[in-house]
Amino acid sequence: MESSLCALLLLGTLALQETWAGPRSMRHFNTAITRPGVRQPRFLTVTYVDDLQIASFDTDRQCLRSGPQAAWMERMVQEDPWFWERETEILRGAAQMFRVALQNISVYFHQSAGGVHTLQRMLGCEVSPELTFQHGFYQFAYDGRDYISLDLETLTWRAAVPQAVNTKRIWEADRSIAEGWKNYLEEECVTWLKKHLEMGKDTLMRTDPPSATVTRHTAPSGEVTLRCRAQDFYPKEISVTWLRDGEEQPQDTEFIETRPAGDGTFQKWAAVDVTSGQEDKYTCRVQHEGLSEPLTLQWEPQSSPTWLIVGGIAAALLLLLAVIAGVVMWNRNRNSA
Repeated sequence: MESSLCALLLLGTLALQETWAGPRSMRHFNTAITRPGVRQPRFLTVTYVDDLQIASFDTDRQCLRSGPQAAWMERMVQEDPWFWERETEILRGAAQMFRVALQNISVYFHQSAGGVHTLQRMLGCEVSPELTFQHGFYQFAYDGRDYISLDLETLTWRAAVPQAVNTKRIWEADRSIAEGWKNYLEEECVTWLKKHLEMGKDTLMRTDPPSATVTRHTAPSGEVTLRCRAQDFYPKEISVTWLRDGEEQPQDTEFIETRPAGDGTFQKWAAVDVTSGQEDKYTCRVQHEGLSEPLTLQWEPQSSPTWLIVGGIAAALLLLLAVIAGVVMWNRNRNSA
């Protein structure tokens, strides 16, 4: 069983006494991509605990790496010097499994060889604040569309498209496949997640409060938009809302989903269209567990700095002097001609 693919730390039994705020999760994302003219697909794996990347693997680089924010990974690896090498071999085996799966699925879709196709897998587990198992997920997508998933309650496979019925029939013929993944998701995955949470609690349990700004944007058509941007916060959960005269405006607000900033923090913004001249009626409210109280912001027009005004006047005077000097020189030249 390939379940050790997801074992990114040494096995161990944990006895965590504390209760963690909110559910916690560990997720693994595997992607295989076929490339024209290249026999072997590219295979990539990214592993997350909550919203923090802790490890990645890429067959083009042939090495398993810890995430930039997961310092505890390196500490654990020091206890087992062969850890990276062993797990790298396991992931190379997974890459071969994905290569075969891509070939089979392309036949099910009656696709010719040589095209660009992707096979993705997401698997992982979620635990309660008391660190007991809540949910497990194991699902595949092909070319960006749902393909097949495991129902942990019935230990059956759900085919999302007609072509996946072939895979469903093969996997359900061997019930040990579903049983093995159920055992991994409900037992082994939870054990690893607890170990990550214990070793990385200084990072995973931190709260970085957001900073926020409000900016004004004018479209070529003249429409005015106020945008409230929150950034530099962790964990991911945040609320950014627009209020007009104290009343929330959810139906008029455009949101983007919370996005990673690349440094272990997150960012999010919300925009609202307003009538020019009524900007002072709108307030942005930002709520996050790292804040002792919500942030409230309004757009404030930026007045031109004094040095900019003085500089502009000086530039205009210099231009005027240059024009006068040019006229004088032109008259002299004309009179002497």
